[in-house]
Amino acid sequence: MSKPSEKYAQDRPYAKPEAAAARLLEIAKTLRIDEGRMSIGEWNGTFLRGGGNVAEYTIGRDKLVADGIIQIHECGGFIMWKTAPVAGERSGTQPIP
Repeated sequence: MSKPSEKYAQDRPYAKPEAAAARLLEIAKTLRIDEGRMSIGEWNGTFLRGGGNVAEYTIGRDKLVADGIIQIHECGGFIMWKTAPVAGERSGTQPIP
């Protein structure tokens, strides 16, 4: 007699890089921009409070950097738009309203 399979772990909504990157992009669009920069602490804190974990944050952030959408400021405390979040809106490192 075998037991029905039990599921111990919950599905992670941001386990795939594309899903994590999409959520991080949504969050970034809501952040206050100061001199073209957005706070990483506010960005990742919002993601983590919304159900993501550190590994998911990292894969999402790395995907956005690799895709050329954001760049990390050299001090490591800020993110900046590298390209506009919607293709064709703007180019370069500019704040997006």
